[in-house]
Amino acid sequence: MREPELGHASNGTLTTQVPARLDRLPWSRWHWMIVIGLGTVWILDGLEVTIVGSMAGRLSEEGSGLAVSSAQVTGVAAALYVAGACSGALFFGWLTDRFGRKKLFLITLAVYLAATALTALSFSAWWFFVFRFLTGFGIGGEYAAINSAIDELIPSKYRGRVDLIINGSFWLGAMGGALLSVLALDTDILPKDIGWRVSFGLGVVLGLVILLVRRHVPESPRWMFIHGREEGAERLVADVERQVEAERGRPLPEPAGAITIKQRHSVGFVQIARTLFRAYPRRAVLGLALFIGQAFLYNAITFGFGAILVTFYDVGTGSTGYFFAVIAFGNFMGPLLLGRLFDTWGRRPMIAGTYILSGVLLYVTAWMFSNGWLTATTMTMSWCVVLFFASAGASSAYLTVSEIFPMETRAMAIAFFYAVGTAAGGISGPLIFAGLTGSGVVADTVLAFCIGATLMVAGGLVAVFFAVAAEGRSLEDIATPLSAQAAQDEAPGGPAAATVRAAP
Repeated sequence: MREPELGHASNGTLTTQVPARLDRLPWSRWHWMIVIGLGTVWILDGLEVTIVGSMAGRLSEEGSGLAVSSAQVTGVAAALYVAGACSGALFFGWLTDRFGRKKLFLITLAVYLAATALTALSFSAWWFFVFRFLTGFGIGGEYAAINSAIDELIPSKYRGRVDLIINGSFWLGAMGGALLSVLALDTDILPKDIGWRVSFGLGVVLGLVILLVRRHVPESPRWMFIHGREEGAERLVADVERQVEAERGRPLPEPAGAITIKQRHSVGFVQIARTLFRAYPRRAVLGLALFIGQAFLYNAITFGFGAILVTFYDVGTGSTGYFFAVIAFGNFMGPLLLGRLFDTWGRRPMIAGTYILSGVLLYVTAWMFSNGWLTATTMTMSWCVVLFFASAGASSAYLTVSEIFPMETRAMAIAFFYAVGTAAGGISGPLIFAGLTGSGVVADTVLAFCIGATLMVAGGLVAVFFAVAAEGRSLEDIATPLSAQAAQDEAPGGPAAATVRAAP
């Protein structure tokens, strides 16, 4: 292996091959450690959301140990969780870009663990509500810190499929939460005032295991060399290269390029906003369209899921968890089986295709439902097919906004679009869809499906024109870092004379 080259000028500029060296790495045990340490938090999020939804009836019962109504659990507590997630994403996203990925993905997980543990100890409604907000606050921060770290550590060849599968793992947690709720609600196994507390406690145990693994996940070398820690970045990448060469038994190929940047320590909110909406307006429209589209499609189905089964197909409330587990399985299989195609067929055809196809399939489901052709089983299978494609599309929304903006704004970009999508789904969604799907009128439910389908198709059409062909490309090639632009501006002779070389 050739010794790494490092060029450091007196004016704070630095020429480095760190991005190219990371991108040319083959898949290794080190990358599996990254995936397990960072990616498994989505399982926790899915577990959390599903458990609370499933426990609403039990928490409202006399003897549960908590004086709260079912409507408060699914209404007030859910809204506070969403509000916490939105605010946590923005707050921790800014800190992640400023202070580094590792510090924040440890802090956000600690916030989640503490809030979940204290939720399990709830003795009154106000306590429960406060810690539902703080649990969401930690989870929202996780989305910003984790997605930015994953994309900066995973080689460009694998970035699409890894990001999609990790984001799709939310549904593994949802499956686990649906099945766990069946056991926790069984009073022959656990008393009614203990079962729901144990469910939250299991989330804490899983989170502690993840925290132990996450301690070994390194800081992003890309963040390090921009923020004046270039020697640490070089040592870290060199150590990974030695591990990979020892594992493979042969030298690595030469890195394909270098980049020159001007080191900096922070980026202000004004510059972040200017970068997102003035420098990259088409990409900003793309991010908004993708997040809002998937939020409304999911809410068109999930907010009415239980009500539709109970109202139109006489499914018992105690059995809806099994149907939900089937839907969750379909959601996970989409990113798992389709993820590779985002790296091979390309981002634009796959993002646009999954969005448009899932929307069209939901139109078809609405049409069959309006004609009375579906049973509880066939309706669930129809939802599975819709969400198989929609889940891959929704996961690609997170991938898209984490790779199409400059590195210095990455976590804040993820946080902003996540907050917009989450707010649309968690605030507008319940207001629009809960009433439509719960009315018991077929035409209202059909309208709910059509609204979700229309916005999903609209997101796909925006992707047809605005999606970026990011497959296999370095992050620095997709969006030039602001620090590289600064180096160009200060280079002798102006931008044209600056050295900024990246893999094509």
